[in-house]
Amino acid sequence: MTKLNGAQIVVKTLEDLGVKDIFGYPGAAVIDIYDELIKSQQITHYLARHEQGAVHMADGYARANGKVGVALVTSGPGATNTVSAVATAYGDSIPLVLITGQVDTNLIGSDAFQEVDTVGITRPVVKHSFLCKRVEDLEMCLKKAFYIASTGRKGPVVVDIPKNCQLPNVKIDYKDIKEIHLRSYNPTVYGHKGQIKKVINAITQAKRPILIFGGGVVQSNAQDELYKLVKRFNLPVTQTLMGISGYPETDKQCLGMVGMHGTYEANEAMHASDLVIAVAVRFDDRVTNNVKKFCPHAKLIHIDVDPASISKCVHADIPVVGDAKAVLAQLNECAQELDAKANSELDDWWQCIEVFRAKNCLAYEKTGPIKPQEAIEAVCSLLDDDAFITTDVGQHQMFTAQYYKFNKARHFITSGGLGTMGFGFPAAIGVKTAFPDSTVVCFTGDGSFQMNLQELGTCLQYKIPVKIIILNNHTLGMVRQWQSLFYDKRYAETDLNFNPDFMLLAAAYSHKGVRIQKREELQDKLKEALSLKDDLVIIEILVDTDAIVFPMQKKGGAMSDMILCTGDVK
Repeated sequence: MTKLNGAQIVVKTLEDLGVKDIFGYPGAAVIDIYDELIKSQQITHYLARHEQGAVHMADGYARANGKVGVALVTSGPGATNTVSAVATAYGDSIPLVLITGQVDTNLIGSDAFQEVDTVGITRPVVKHSFLCKRVEDLEMCLKKAFYIASTGRKGPVVVDIPKNCQLPNVKIDYKDIKEIHLRSYNPTVYGHKGQIKKVINAITQAKRPILIFGGGVVQSNAQDELYKLVKRFNLPVTQTLMGISGYPETDKQCLGMVGMHGTYEANEAMHASDLVIAVAVRFDDRVTNNVKKFCPHAKLIHIDVDPASISKCVHADIPVVGDAKAVLAQLNECAQELDAKANSELDDWWQCIEVFRAKNCLAYEKTGPIKPQEAIEAVCSLLDDDAFITTDVGQHQMFTAQYYKFNKARHFITSGGLGTMGFGFPAAIGVKTAFPDSTVVCFTGDGSFQMNLQELGTCLQYKIPVKIIILNNHTLGMVRQWQSLFYDKRYAETDLNFNPDFMLLAAAYSHKGVRIQKREELQDKLKEALSLKDDLVIIEILVDTDAIVFPMQKKGGAMSDMILCTGDVK
């Protein structure tokens, strides 16, 4: 066996786990780990300018390539600065391991310099956490962390390491543990065969079925199995915000996003259905609206890897616990064995859906200032399906979900469960790190971008040429929208008319900047900016301050209770 000190064990374990990239920020409590990390021939470290940015980078990296994202920060404020980003990963079930430094074990509980209870602070927003108080436990804790983060319902795991467990003078044998078995943690992968047959029988009997899927389909790489099932039974399909990209949106059977700002056809079809097949969906309030009025005529099939999610918000008539990819494969296999076919009466259902579609709920007028919708459509027209799109949170996020058409899984990356402003730009850095040859575009707002714009320094240092499209409406758009519709236009603290000059900001970091103010220059300037493959470009598009995201569900109503224009507000 090789004798290693604690810091060496951390780096060696990460190398053995296949880690290639780490995002972080050094400090006294992790300086020994950094001293070893710089010697690694396998791992590249990216220095963020803020710990929150580092974890968002690791998050974006994980969302894009499906691997565990890794971040490394110091104790105290280093750890507390990560909490919003860790909660973001937790809200969307993203596999991530955060390694934090801690004060010496003999100082824990003494209010030592830069001491906080990292495990306690992060406990509500992690899947699990470890405080490693012995050098002998480091390898096992890290390998357990990766296993827990990447299996079952994925999520972030914190590994807190005291400084004296990293010191160079204490060396032990490196065990090189190959397999991890946790007696108390055995996530179910495959669905019960009896339940699988019940699902197939229910689908064949349904006259108005609809399939809704969420982020679990994307996270489990189940897009092919989903597509096969949808096509076999000629099902209309809709997705949550986190499910976007799990099914090709240009396919005629895709009804678009469901929920608060979902399409009219998706929400109406859900409300009118007699069978809802829900795959890896949490049924949060942004999807269901009022749960008491949710899909009143439908039987519900709920498939989820997390048994605690089933019937948590909406009662499941046929529950199936299991991984989305595995269960969908079982369903396809069972359907093949039973020679199951779609209900012969589905033509009437599709005719009804086409009536919903005819509403053309995403139509808008191209008059006055540039509309955010047309800016997003213009970008979509210039990029192919291989481009990765990240967003921040707000109006631009919803417009992207509505108007950008995604056909490849993992190519839409956004903060759904927590709705974290400041996520999009650092997440784009993580995506570009994972896929350096791909085009990566971040749609953001002038509010969101200013929350983590310091990461322009990271992009300069490592030559990371993402494209940042700021839809600048000089306001906190989504909050202003509510103020406009429901608060008699009292615009309390949503004015952003004191923004920096984003073109000068780009120049200050030695990046390029393009400003678009007129509709007639939109296409040409976007094409020019997106063609600068080797440069980070801030593309500022001045858009209509008064633009509103429609459709929009009426608060407290059923899924079909929708606001399609300002005149529908009551």
